[in-house]
Amino acid sequence: MTDTTATGETEAAGGSRATGGARATGERVAGEPAAAAPWLGAVGLSVVIPAHEDAQRIGPALDAFRAHLDARLGSGPGDWELVVVDDASTDATADLVEAAAADEPRIRLIRSEDHRGRGAALRAGVLASAGERVLLADAGPRTPPAELDRLEQALGEENHGSHGSHGSHGSHEDPAPAAVLGRTGNRLVRALGIPGMPGFRADTCGFALFDGDRARAAFGASVLDGPAIDAEVLRWVRRQGWHVAEVPVRRTPKPPARPRRTAAAATATATAAATATGDRRRALKELFRLNSGGLAVAAVFIALSVYVFHGLWADLDGRYLKDALQDQNQWEWFVGVATDNITHLRNPLFTLAQGMPDGVNLMANATMLGLTVPLIPVTLLFGETVTFALVLTLGMAASAWTWYWLIRRRLVESRWAAAAGGALAAFAPPMVSHANGHPNFVVLFVLPLIIDRALRLCEGRNVVRDGVLLGLFATYQIFLGEEPLLIAALGMLVFSLAYLLVDRRRALAAARPLGLGVVIAAGVCVPLLIFPLYWQFFGPQSYHSVLHGDNAGNSPRALVEYAARSLFGDAETAGRLSLNTTEQNAFYGWPLLALGVAVCVWMWRRRVVRALAITGAVALALSLGPWVPVPRTDVVLPGPWRLMVKLPLFESVIEGRVAMVCAPVLGVLLALALDRIVRMRTRELRTLGLLAVAAALIPVLPLPLAVRERAPVPAFITSGAWKGYVKDGEALVPVPLPDPGQADALHWQVEADFGFRLAGGYFNGPWGPDRIGIYGATPRHLSNLLRDVRYGQQPPEITPQWREQARRDLEFWKAGAVVLPFQDRGVELRDMISELIGRQPEKVEDVWVWRVGPGRV
Repeated sequence: MTDTTATGETEAAGGSRATGGARATGERVAGEPAAAAPWLGAVGLSVVIPAHEDAQRIGPALDAFRAHLDARLGSGPGDWELVVVDDASTDATADLVEAAAADEPRIRLIRSEDHRGRGAALRAGVLASAGERVLLADAGPRTPPAELDRLEQALGEENHGSHGSHGSHGSHEDPAPAAVLGRTGNRLVRALGIPGMPGFRADTCGFALFDGDRARAAFGASVLDGPAIDAEVLRWVRRQGWHVAEVPVRRTPKPPARPRRTAAAATATATAAATATGDRRRALKELFRLNSGGLAVAAVFIALSVYVFHGLWADLDGRYLKDALQDQNQWEWFVGVATDNITHLRNPLFTLAQGMPDGVNLMANATMLGLTVPLIPVTLLFGETVTFALVLTLGMAASAWTWYWLIRRRLVESRWAAAAGGALAAFAPPMVSHANGHPNFVVLFVLPLIIDRALRLCEGRNVVRDGVLLGLFATYQIFLGEEPLLIAALGMLVFSLAYLLVDRRRALAAARPLGLGVVIAAGVCVPLLIFPLYWQFFGPQSYHSVLHGDNAGNSPRALVEYAARSLFGDAETAGRLSLNTTEQNAFYGWPLLALGVAVCVWMWRRRVVRALAITGAVALALSLGPWVPVPRTDVVLPGPWRLMVKLPLFESVIEGRVAMVCAPVLGVLLALALDRIVRMRTRELRTLGLLAVAAALIPVLPLPLAVRERAPVPAFITSGAWKGYVKDGEALVPVPLPDPGQADALHWQVEADFGFRLAGGYFNGPWGPDRIGIYGATPRHLSNLLRDVRYGQQPPEITPQWREQARRDLEFWKAGAVVLPFQDRGVELRDMISELIGRQPEKVEDVWVWRVGPGRV
């Protein structure tokens, strides 16, 4: 539903007329073939045939095309032309074409002084063509000229470029892939993000029909000289928003080769084989050259991500993200428990490892099974911390790259403008804040793929395929992070409604295929997700909503201030305006917001900009929460989130996170602005525009995440001494019990390879008869007492009632041992626990231990 197609089409088509006219007159261009036949004026169809050492094939090919074109289009001088480009052949290819041209003036020969490759020959022929339509063919066509009728029919229906593909299945609605470098080559091309195109293999007939002006524009923009030019042109065409249809065409079987016994024949065969192999190698090199820009962008993103996390990578065993609170401990535990469950063939959606005796519903927590399960080999080889760091580092870079891919594919020409937009979308201040310990809000590389597939559905070209892929992408995102998907879906809904306001006709036209595709996507998702989601919402330890406090929205000041890890940020100010260091969900800074507003005003005529502006404004307003305090006053106003706070699913969302929708919105606006700025003709205006962008971005450049020394794991755990105190099925009770405020014991369990279970824990689970979601296990009297004394309260008088309560709580947890590491207020805790249990502890390594199994309390 973006408006790039019409704009890009007008500019490119207009430019192609000027270029095509100049080349068609035979004017020599540096680096292009030297000699061209006289231009006869505009024609209905130009057939462009590259030829090299094709003396055996070119004659029959010309005769076949001439006969068909005369019968199909007519014999007049303006009906058709055949443009043959001889790529410096050493045989009689050029002589045969000249002889044919002497009898038929509509056959034109272009000679190349040097052998440069099929791509250079095609470019020269297309740019010299004069047809309203341009057909690409090979000198020895295995696709009969009569198949042109199918392509013309598709081009007439679509008025877009059409590619024939050799296959027995497919239609305009169901395109078949082209034969490119054989089966392996085609897969490689598609893996590199380039759809297949007929004629890509040097020994395979190419058969493609274009609108003439668009063909000249596309080939005029090409740079490759070898066989990969087809992939380059096709990608350029798609970037203009022009549709490429594929239709099935008939292919003449290749006659079996006759055995040749002469030395000359053997030499010729070997030469042909070597040439074909060389063409394939050249095609691969050109494919990588074609994608080298994207690889360079990926390298930049990886370098930026490594810079952000380099403090953690410097010492994975000894360092901990300083601002992660307990989230790094929790997420490494998620990695470990997924690995432990899968390798022991247990249910990956549930565990009793913590939260004894009730356990943890892993599907109802941010376990990211979509990554923790595939990365099990990494975890087994290198450990949970390596997996944690790898997911954050590569996930952030991958998210930036897919945003870059989406922006460049649909919105801008400049690669580096798209890269800047992708970087802002993935490394914006709220993303860096969540990088401290929320991988599910950092690894968002699937969201741009979902958006792109939704836009393809709006185009309505292959609703079934796109709907199925949308369903698969959404399913995978469910196993990466449900809340980010829900917030992204909210953003896409707002964008769709905004586009309905700015372009009602196109929005309504897209509604039907989009709606059908969403239904198909749901049909894919439901059977794949029905059991995991049932387990999440109705299985053991499921809950209905999560308590976040009365108002978890952003302060209005948070929208214009800087985050703690931004270049101009102040940790104290950001801390006052946010829930914690991992929840700085806005903090874009006033210069960046001002730049966004300026871009919207500057480019307001573009429909996509108007829709983005509305989306960003609505997201910021919703992120303020149900109640909005007016800064520097005691006034509190109702916020728009009040309309959503009781809705299913949204009741568990931290509303301040909705502001994260603005990261890709600002990224797209930045890319659009830079794309326009770099093409300004006036140097002064370009400089002024780039300075304005720099002034907005420099204050929010990310700083490396702060790290601290990690609390050591007690030797009692690392030495395995715990095994003599905790039996199978029993729980170890650390003092204090792990909770959202202190969860180092989760790291103990990871280091012990999940050999024991834990009482307490840090996870999302139910509380009370209404099963309201809370962070951590349901507190008990003993756990509260241990925590309170550890953090400063004086121990109470130990009465028989306290001893009985302690006994009940230990039995409830199925405790095998109570373990008190050496720590602050350790003496007070040791004496109190001894009174509660009724005996003194054992000193083992660096902890105090009380045996509390059955019959011991």
